[in-house]
Amino acid sequence: MSLKIETKCVQGGYTPGNGEPRQVPIIQSTTFKYSTSEEMGKLFDLEASGYFYSRLQNPTCDTVAAKICELEGGTAAMLTSSGQAASFFAVFNIASAGDHIISSSSIYGGTYNLFAVTMKRMGIEFTFLSPDCTDEDLQAAFRPNTKAVFGETIANPALTVFDIERWANMAHKNGVPLIIDNTFATPVGCRPFEWGADIITHSTTKYMDGHGSAVGGCIVDSGKFDWMKYADKFPGLCTPDESYHGVNYVERFGLEGAFITKATAQLMRDLGSIQSPQDAYYLNLGLESLHVRMQRHCENGMAVAEFLESCEAISWVNYPSLPSSPYYALAQKYLPHGSCGVVSFGVKGGRKAAEEFMKKLKIIAIETHVADARSCCLHPANATHRQMNDEELVAAGVSADLIRLSCGLESSDDLIADIKQALGL
Repeated sequence: MSLKIETKCVQGGYTPGNGEPRQVPIIQSTTFKYSTSEEMGKLFDLEASGYFYSRLQNPTCDTVAAKICELEGGTAAMLTSSGQAASFFAVFNIASAGDHIISSSSIYGGTYNLFAVTMKRMGIEFTFLSPDCTDEDLQAAFRPNTKAVFGETIANPALTVFDIERWANMAHKNGVPLIIDNTFATPVGCRPFEWGADIITHSTTKYMDGHGSAVGGCIVDSGKFDWMKYADKFPGLCTPDESYHGVNYVERFGLEGAFITKATAQLMRDLGSIQSPQDAYYLNLGLESLHVRMQRHCENGMAVAEFLESCEAISWVNYPSLPSSPYYALAQKYLPHGSCGVVSFGVKGGRKAAEEFMKKLKIIAIETHVADARSCCLHPANATHRQMNDEELVAAGVSADLIRLSCGLESSDDLIADIKQALGL
């Protein structure tokens, strides 16, 4: 039976049997008992499925990951401790020292720092290109050691819309997967696998949780990228792993399971960035209402964007669903039901005026957060993108006066009234 995404939000990933809990149970245990050492040994050899230590896998986390996997239309998924961990694992699972990654320059500041600074120290080089670059410029960036391409469906906070299909075609032409961060769009707004993406990441802290309750991340694999076709490029997936008695992940788990199994067996084992069962439980509660909340977030975002565009005190507005947006056509293609609840704009008077405006807000709170039930705002140049210099800010689409406003679930009339009073109107 084929279910609509609304039903999957509510019931995906978990079907209780007779007398079992209707709600996803919280398995708050670090360890799991077995009758014999031989049974345990099969788990460590990846010859049997099961649980032995929650640093690698936990039943609650796997159940919630299965729901997100259903929502995205993937074949396997795993939860991580944060969106940053998801981005790191997704790339590091197929790249190592001496390798190269192509990334959109219009990405979250924390991800940019992860790639450009921390992973650079690990010997992985990144080339950052504008999401609007030509096919010729994109093709010229590929190297023999390029292992993946990375982008965000809707960039945080620049709100550029990534042309998934075009970048996927270019990635596949060069024998590498496209990794998409789908945090702002969520699978309710966009399903990147349907446009050619191969791996999806999420900061589940944002819309998926939706209530500022739990930090988390997720990686979903489409199961469609043919790693064995490019076995020389991806030896970690296609040759024996001596740390697991010579298992070949693609041969043992197929295209559908190789990527996530390797990320779990190697990266989660060694780095331990697991989401707690309690946080996974909170995440599932958020997922159950995701389809309802996203509709309201998009409605509020559109109402606020339209007001700001008509306001004399505002110098510019960026919202993908506005007809005036340079990304309007891409938004209609990839996000036909609405983009998100986040609006970027500038107040006349620049950085100083932006700071004064934010001080006067009463309903909308200043927070290092976004995509929450409660409206909040941030000045990225002073916060999430503070580590960037002026040139890097421009490349990321973040001007010094940019205010990122995340419209929550309140009345749009009240949000607009709060903006008006803060502007002195």
